[in-house]
Amino acid sequence: MADRPVRKLAGGRLVVASHNEGKVREIGDLIAPYGLIAGPAADHGLPEPEETGATFEENASIKAQAAAQATGLPALADDSGLCVDALDGDPGIYAARWAGPQRDFFAAMEKVQDLLVAAGADTDELRSAHFVAVLCLAWPDGEEAFFRGEVGGTIVWPPRGDQGFGYDPFFRPHGYDTTFGEMSAEAKHGWSAEHGEPGLSHRARAFAKFAQACLDG
Repeated sequence: MADRPVRKLAGGRLVVASHNEGKVREIGDLIAPYGLIAGPAADHGLPEPEETGATFEENASIKAQAAAQATGLPALADDSGLCVDALDGDPGIYAARWAGPQRDFFAAMEKVQDLLVAAGADTDELRSAHFVAVLCLAWPDGEEAFFRGEVGGTIVWPPRGDQGFGYDPFFRPHGYDTTFGEMSAEAKHGWSAEHGEPGLSHRARAFAKFAQACLDG
């Protein structure tokens, strides 16, 4: 995370080190304008590494480094999660694991809702949360760089919308009446490198930093 120049990506191939179809799709949409050929880990027959880190950065590094070492290509990994203030930041890095092996995110949202009800969190102020996304770009020689994005909002119940994935229908970003699950991909991620707009979603904000450091110029 040191403030030092990072290597530029000048075209060519990149591995998106994820088996989450939603994340692969979102990263693919974001990276498409830059002329990179970005293929998911599954295209390379890579297994999912065990995420044993204690932070988003550590887990992103585990995934990116595993893909870079296995393929000999630069790899971009995302580790992200929903952090609910009244639950001391849970589910956080365990957001996907709360959905279980079947990736039942409705059940995970119900679990969060039940815990908030038990905690007496019945106002928007008490139901505050933020999404975090950390991107790690890893090179086959072990060099890596990290880019973090966050967006604050409120947990809503019941979930609304069928766009996006994961906890998106459960989260209304500050300043909006709609949840991520009700937003189009363009509305959720829309950002402009040309005009310096950072984008709305946590992943778009992390990607804007990645693009500025590694893709622009």
